Amino acid sequence: MDKVTETTRVSLGGRLRESLIGVLIGLFLLIACPILLFWNEGRAITTAQSLEEGAAVTIPVAADPVLPANEGRLIHVSGQLRVDRNLTDRMFGVEARAVRLARQAEMFQWIESKSSETRTKIGGGQETATTYSYSRDWSSKPVDSSAFKEPAGHDNPPMAIRDRQIETEQARLGDFVLGTTLLRKLDNARPLPLSKEQVNAIRAAYKGERPLHLLDDRIFIGADPLAPTVGDYRISYEIVPEGPVSIVARQNGRGLGEYQTVAGDALLLVAAGEIPASEMFAEAQADNELLSWIIRIGGILFLGVGLMMVLRPFAILADIVPLFGSLVSFGQGVIALCFGLLVGSTIIAVAWLYYRPLVAALVLAFGLATTAGIIWLAKRRKAAQMA
Repeated sequence: MDKVTETTRVSLGGRLRESLIGVLIGLFLLIACPILLFWNEGRAITTAQSLEEGAAVTIPVAADPVLPANEGRLIHVSGQLRVDRNLTDRMFGVEARAVRLARQAEMFQWIESKSSETRTKIGGGQETATTYSYSRDWSSKPVDSSAFKEPAGHDNPPMAIRDRQIETEQARLGDFVLGTTLLRKLDNARPLPLSKEQVNAIRAAYKGERPLHLLDDRIFIGADPLAPTVGDYRISYEIVPEGPVSIVARQNGRGLGEYQTVAGDALLLVAAGEIPASEMFAEAQADNELLSWIIRIGGILFLGVGLMMVLRPFAILADIVPLFGSLVSFGQGVIALCFGLLVGSTIIAVAWLYYRPLVAALVLAFGLATTAGIIWLAKRRKAAQMA
């Protein structure tokens, strides 16, 4: 690994000018996050209601024969998924009978990383020392070495071999025919072992000038897989295999598609394995709840970040005396966190009042009753102590 260090200096005025962009971003966050939080509560409720509606009307059916009486209904079907032909990556001759065949390619390249250390000087200016470090490692994305701070001696060749996915156009589940939209929802990918036949096919298909090695179900292109040099490749494969699947979907002839609920969402659930419909709906509800909390927490945090960015110029001015500036920044952080929690929770509460007024009223009544009970118990205890 080698390093290059660069030192830059910014005056108080320059820092204030740079902070104006942050102020605009902060204002955007202060507008966008409340909208996101409000929308998220409506989305979560709509999805939950749609899943409840779907669970109530889903009927179990056999994979064959396809019954015309179930046309347009929400069905749950399980069985063995089968494809009509093998998938082949012609570049390396790798072949597999699967729903999806994915090539994963990495190239050994120069990688630039950087770290910075900033000191605030009396008067509000800042001095930043940035260290650029260079090391060689495997990467699945091409790294543009011409954009490095120090490109000399760190040249990366173009990445000629990339990731690729080969998908089957259709598969069969009993008498049902499944298209790519549904098949892409299967996420049970697993590594593809390279059999002796695969190894022979790879050697026959490879037309490159550099040596090719096969080790641990991977293809290595380069002189020595144990001592790679810049420009070497390593390639592996994953497949989404044939096998048992379970689907909750609308029956469309011999096909399966999305089922539009009255609540608002279109349902299409796909899982590897023979899974009961009740478990599939329960997992979908859990995923919906998890997503809701991720958006809630993210929205509240970014509300605080937005306020900090708006207030940042005041902290920069306070940096005329560095210690005072640190105290102001800390205070702004506390204020921003409290602001995010207060405003975010208020918006969520208002959204519940809008989307589910009865539930919100019951929760509010419970909260008020609990608070009143605690106050009453506290007064009674105090009266007993005085007596």
